Amino acid sequence: MVRSLWSAATGMNAQQTNVDTIANNLANVNSAGYKAQKAQFKSLLYQSLQSTTTTANGDPKPTTSQVGLGVRTSSINNIFTQGSLLESASDTAFAIEGDGFFAVRGEDGETYYTRNGDFTWAIGTNGGMTLTNQDGLPVLNSAGRPISLARTYIANRLSITQDGEICYPDDDNNPQPIGIKIGVYQFNNAGGLERHGDTLLKATDASGRALNEETNANVKKSRVIQGYLEGSNVSVADEMVNLIVAQRAYEVNSKAITTSDSMMETANNLKR
Repeated sequence: MVRSLWSAATGMNAQQTNVDTIANNLANVNSAGYKAQKAQFKSLLYQSLQSTTTTANGDPKPTTSQVGLGVRTSSINNIFTQGSLLESASDTAFAIEGDGFFAVRGEDGETYYTRNGDFTWAIGTNGGMTLTNQDGLPVLNSAGRPISLARTYIANRLSITQDGEICYPDDDNNPQPIGIKIGVYQFNNAGGLERHGDTLLKATDASGRALNEETNANVKKSRVIQGYLEGSNVSVADEMVNLIVAQRAYEVNSKAITTSDSMMETANNLKR
């Protein structure tokens, strides 16, 4: 009977993790570039009550007698499906259509990747401009360096092509490339990326190194779309269904604990 108490308790813990994941998805339903997460579970070890030997009469038994000992969280996976494109009035709003990621330089000097293209031009002490995200982290170009422009450029006249090329109008008001591209990177296994708060992701051994779309001919190029942001890929309807299922599973595991407790109470009262 103690096994049932333990198994049901592990089930309640697992469903609490499931609800935590769903709640985080719902909380970020309006976060630009957010990718939904899904909790995955696996069974714990099984205890053998009888082995595959023979019965008391010498007859062979085809199967063992095993009982499970509960469940645990095996992983929380990132779902990297394309989010819907939302129109923005900002000239520095960029959405990626494809499998690519923008790159930013963190305060610790490390490179982080994101699908959130809500950028802005920050003015430096020398009057020049640097493209940054909303936290002030510089956005990297296709060469892996921060995108910085001289003070001679006017921010609202800059435009971006679908391959990430930054353009500025000439004397005839025709946009001309200035030789700087917004860096877009891909990964062999995007699911192996490690989250670092907000919508930032960091490369790991599981994800593999970043593949620069500008220099790698073996990847399908993404499109950079100016004036749009990629919305969250969280489906509210699906998450609400998952939330109800998790709640019911939690209640069932709770019922298993109370039932086991009632059965043990009955057994203890037999000698009275």
